[in-house]
Amino acid sequence: MNGAGVYLLPLSSPLRTPLLPNNSKSGAPGCRGGAPLEGGRISRSIDPWRSECSCRRRKAVRRARTRGADLQSEVSDSSPESINFRETLSEAVSPPREEEEEEEEDGWVAAVSSLGLDKFPKRWVIVILCFSAFLLCNMDRVNMSIAILPMSAEFNWNPATVGLIQSSFFWGYLLTQIAGGVWADTVGGKTVLGFGVVWWSIATALTPVAAKIGLPFLLVVRAFMGIGEGVAMPAMNNILSKWVPVAERSRSLALVYSGMYLGSVTGLAFSPLLIHNFGWPSVFYSFGSLGTVWFAIWSSKAYSSPLEDPGLRAEEKKLIESKSVANEPVRTIPWRLILSKPPVWALIVSHFCHNWGTFILLTWMPTYYNQVLKFNLTESGLFCVLPWLTMAFSANIGGWIADTLVSKGLSVTMVRKIMQSIGFLGPAFFLTQLSHIHSPAMAVLCMACSQGTDAFSQSGLYSNHQDIGPRYAGVLLGLSNTAGVLAGVFGTAATGYILQHGSWDDVFKVSVALYLAGTVVWNLFSTGEKILD
Repeated sequence: MNGAGVYLLPLSSPLRTPLLPNNSKSGAPGCRGGAPLEGGRISRSIDPWRSECSCRRRKAVRRARTRGADLQSEVSDSSPESINFRETLSEAVSPPREEEEEEEEDGWVAAVSSLGLDKFPKRWVIVILCFSAFLLCNMDRVNMSIAILPMSAEFNWNPATVGLIQSSFFWGYLLTQIAGGVWADTVGGKTVLGFGVVWWSIATALTPVAAKIGLPFLLVVRAFMGIGEGVAMPAMNNILSKWVPVAERSRSLALVYSGMYLGSVTGLAFSPLLIHNFGWPSVFYSFGSLGTVWFAIWSSKAYSSPLEDPGLRAEEKKLIESKSVANEPVRTIPWRLILSKPPVWALIVSHFCHNWGTFILLTWMPTYYNQVLKFNLTESGLFCVLPWLTMAFSANIGGWIADTLVSKGLSVTMVRKIMQSIGFLGPAFFLTQLSHIHSPAMAVLCMACSQGTDAFSQSGLYSNHQDIGPRYAGVLLGLSNTAGVLAGVFGTAATGYILQHGSWDDVFKVSVALYLAGTVVWNLFSTGEKILD
């Protein structure tokens, strides 16, 4: 005690070491060390936490200083015996429990923020989920083209029966094109696409069971699978018309459709491996089960429109609403108005012309490689994958080019006409060259280039449904894709007839003629402006 009657804490006090360390080097980097007590005043900067000097902890230190100053007045008027120094000083420097919990939560937020996950656009989450749905769509579709070989041997199916099984898929697929579009536009794309994936996944998994029961059951299951896949494109078109701004439309659709191409590659690559190691039923069981995984994620992450998503960031919602269309489902479909518009018929006719050539190439390509280029079956299967890969790559390049042109000020109408003209004239040119090429390598290259330029259509007619009638995007795609599926069915059958009485040159000439007709119709009657409200 000094002359003024004030007790001074000795430097050897047990309170100093744990609470007020006198070693300035023990402080956290960037923080000041302490000094001894002088004249009864606590003059050090307290830093009880050595790991960091965050903003929140610096605030706690400042509160501790204030409490320490208040304690000094108590020390001046009281004796050590009357004050529990350890308890009082501990209370002064200990941060409240709530602040520790808040700080821990802030740490998780900071971690997410540092990875950029909190800023990843939700609309692109929707796009990626649609991409994965279309990946599964074509995986489940093409696996039958591989599995049909061991199945035919086991069940003694003749070629006519095989053709019947392959075509049964299109019975259901045709039924739900328009119906799926109406359903998606009235109730929302999330429900319809989710239904489609679950439905075709169940049908895929039931295929081995149906085949062992009997042919009629297998035909019904394959038609049911077509019903599920038939709603996928209209539902996807509906949901993206609400989520994706015009400036990102081509890229988003190109990415989604490239999922179909990569799905074909994946299915063709993994089906033989599964069949060889586990038998043909394993293809359907394994591929079908993937749909349940997708549906679980879709149910928790997807919404039909931005208005329904409670977790959507305000700035992204504002961006979508300012540069997109009305998000409310429609109540009725104005069929007469829709069918009275020339751009709608331009879509329908162009889709027919496009799919005639596309379906012929993708369906008859293995036969062409085997009969004309003299590849064996293994080589034919290998080279059949190349066009799908080329299409996946070209579709995304075309989408990027289209959106860039729109952002530079070129009209949407002009961009759609340019991209679709490439999608028509490119395949027409390369198919014409096949008649003059005798090198197998050059023929394969021409086929790949034909399909690669064909993929530019994803930024042409396949994006145009959302341009001319965004509220009815599902219905419009259902209409045009119905024509496209019919072209595939009739074109595939007509090719067999042409080959029986003619040559491959005649097959290519018909496709080229339709590509040219589609180019004329598209450039005369299509538009990128909204014509349906």
